[in-house]
Amino acid sequence: MKKWQQRIGSWLSEHLELPSDVVLELPRITTIGQLHAYIENHRGLLLFSENELRLNMEYGYLKITGKNFVLKMMLPEEILLEGTIKEIVFIEE
Repeated sequence: MKKWQQRIGSWLSEHLELPSDVVLELPRITTIGQLHAYIENHRGLLLFSENELRLNMEYGYLKITGKNFVLKMMLPEEILLEGTIKEIVFIEE
């Protein structure tokens, strides 16, 4: 069922010029250098430490590694992370 929804979402995004992150429920990540990451459309916090952040996504997980992490803001679907970001990885479920 999810594959079907993903195909419909891709078609809607392409033909109706709707933002793909909204239609496909994808995360939107805005970074400012290696210092800040603003993540939207997550499905919950799984792990937070000084060196790692893991967020649940619609289709897997998002893992951010680095050092000196601080959560500056956390809302139901948005997070602002500060620290030195080394790596951002998408892990499919």
